[in-house]
Amino acid sequence: MSSNGWPRDLYIGPGGGEYIGPGGGLYIGSSGGASIGAGGGMSIGAGGGMSIGAGGGLSIGAGGGLSIGRGGGLSIGAGGGLSIGQGGGLSISPGGGLYIGPCDNPYRSNVPPWPIYLAELRRRGMDDIADTIARARHLNA
Repeated sequence: MSSNGWPRDLYIGPGGGEYIGPGGGLYIGSSGGASIGAGGGMSIGAGGGMSIGAGGGLSIGAGGGLSIGRGGGLSIGAGGGLSIGQGGGLSISPGGGLYIGPCDNPYRSNVPPWPIYLAELRRRGMDDIADTIARARHLNA
C-alpha cells in the first residue's frame, strides 16, 4: 500500500477508485485496493484496509479509517473521509472522493472497499455515518 492508501474516488478508468486493473482501488492483485495480501485494502495485516492496528482501515487511532482526527476516515476536517472540502472524501472536485473523472492525484483512503467499509460501520452501530456515505456515493449498502 502506498503511504496514502488506495484510490477511492468514483473514477472507473485506469488509476481510479472503481478501476479493477493494476493501480485501481478495486484491484485484487498484489498491494491492490481490494487485495487480501500484505498491504492490500482487504488485508488484516499492518496498514491493511481491514487492520485495526495503527494506520489501518478499521483503526480508531490517528489516521485510521475509523478515526475522527486529522485525516481520519470519519473526519470532517481537511482531507478527511467526511469532508466536503478540496481533497475530502465527500468532495466532487478533482482529488475528492466523489470525483468521477481522471485525476493525477485522486482521493486516497486506507479504508477497505466502500461496501465492506459501510457494512463494518453498521456492524459497529454507526448507521448514521454509513447512511451519509452511502447516500453521497449512491451505494445500496
